[in-house]
Formats: sequence, C-alpha cells, structure tokens
Amino acid sequence: MTATPENSKVEASRSGFGIWLDQHLYSFVASLGRVLRRPWTTLLTIGVMAVALALPLGLGLALDNLRHFAGSVEQSREIDLFLKPGIDVARAQALAAELRGRGDVARLELRTPEQGLAEFRARSGLGDAIGALEENPLPSLLIVTPSGDEAGLVAALERLPETGLLQHDAAWRQRLQGWLGFGARLAWVLAALFGLGALLVVGNTVRLDIQSRREEIGVLQLLGATDGFIRRPFIYLGAWYGLAAGALALGLLAAAAYALRAPLHALAQSYGSGFALGGLDPLRAAGFVLAATAVGWLGAWLVTGHFLRQTRPTET
Repeated sequence: MTATPENSKVEASRSGFGIWLDQHLYSFVASLGRVLRRPWTTLLTIGVMAVALALPLGLGLALDNLRHFAGSVEQSREIDLFLKPGIDVARAQALAAELRGRGDVARLELRTPEQGLAEFRARSGLGDAIGALEENPLPSLLIVTPSGDEAGLVAALERLPETGLLQHDAAWRQRLQGWLGFGARLAWVLAALFGLGALLVVGNTVRLDIQSRREEIGVLQLLGATDGFIRRPFIYLGAWYGLAAGALALGLLAAAAYALRAPLHALAQSYGSGFALGGLDPLRAAGFVLAATAVGWLGAWLVTGHFLRQTRPTET
C-alpha cells in the first residue's frame, strides 16, 4: 500500500498524541511517587490544607442544617386571631367561612373555647384547677395561613370588629432570615479566604520542591525542554495535594458530625423534634473534592509559571 500525504499526517498525529499521553502518564505516576516518598511533609501540607478547606465547608453545612431545622419556623406563617370574648361559636364559624373565601388565605383553622380549654387542660396538668372554673375564659381562635402578602392580610384582620388580639411573628422571622443570609455570605467570604490560604500552602510546598530540583530543571531547559514539559509534574503534584486535602476535609467533617450526632439528637428530642444532622450529598461532595483539586492545581501552576519565567535561559 502506497503511503499518501494524508496517511502520513494521520500517523504523525497519532504518534504526537501517543507521546503527549505518555508524558502525562509519566508525570501522573512520578508526581504520586514524590508524594509517597515524603510522607511527613505530605501529611503536614495535606493536613493544613484540609483544615483550611473544612472550616468554611463546615460553616456552610451548619447553616444548611440550621435552615433545615428552622424550616418549619420559616414556613410557619400562621396568624393567630383571638376573637373578642363576647363572640359566640356560631359567629366565629361564620367569620371563618367568610375568611376562607379570601384569595390571600391558604388555610384556616377554628378552635372553639371548649377545644382550647381541653388542650390547655391536657398540656398544663392543671385539670382540677381548671375544672373549678365557673365559666370558660378562653375566646375562639382562628389560625390563618396566608397564601400571599402577609402584611395586607394582617391589616385586614386587624380591622375586623370581632378581632380581640392578633399575634403574628413576621418580625422575628425576618430577623432570622437576615441572620441566615449573613451567615451564608460569611461562609462564602471564609471560603474565599481559606481557599486562598490553601492555595498559598500548596504553592509554597511546590516551590520548595522546585528549589530542590533547580539544577535538574536548568539542564532540561538547556536541552530545549518546553515549559509545559517541565511544569507538568509539579502541576500533578499540586493536584494530588488538593485531592488528598479535599478527601481529608470530608473525613474531618464526617468525624465532627459523628461526635455531635448523639448530643444533638438528645437535644432535639427534648423539644419533641426528630431533627438529625444532614451531610453532603454525593454530588456536592464530589464537587468539593474537585474544587480542592483545582485549588492545588492552580497553586502549583502559578508557582511553576513564575519560576520558569525567572529561570528561562537567554540566548547569547
């Protein structure tokens, strides 16, 4: 078969790709070998990076759990409307029917004075004292869940002639939302700061490794090695640091969650809640490890690029 220019180009392309792949595989394995040959230095670097990465992630997880724990509170938009004592049950039922027809009312529950007294007797344990009362002092209660604008509905309910007392917890829920929003922003700021710290740690470690191989790198540059060929093993080295630090950070957070699970479960049970700590789902955990690997890669890339620009041989 006669060789054509097109076949020669294809074979050259395949050969070039094979060389490129071999170089990457060599750098991949060689960088892993350098990590394993210096266990204490490696553990120190990975440990510092893992703690730096785990702190903002832990804060973010704590906020997610707090938001989940307070979710019922945040979503609880009920308005407690206590009617005047003189309003009888029939009028309370008629008013409840009228309010259910409003477009801004999602749900409405009526509790008669008898139901309220029975609930209070069951919860307070003062059955004998309550039984001694000559008449029921409790008014009818309407528990209203808004479907839209709370402010407009609250204003309308306050204007009702049957309204005796209206309780609405919008103000403190808004403060809770504000604190949660501040915590989320704080988590992002800390993530940026500690991510920069992790990047500097891996950069300094790679810099020390470069300094120890300065003569070897100088010979490669004199022989015509490209910057990419020289930089590649160090970039893989930084990626290994980032990958291991991300995995260790997840392990540290898992250990912290295990240590907190039992006391938190006991505390939640004391409030009658079945709340349990939630962790990262597999997709977010994988994304975090990938981000940590990218931090290590970027730190090594920046350091090696600076070093190669400083030591590139000049033609005479």
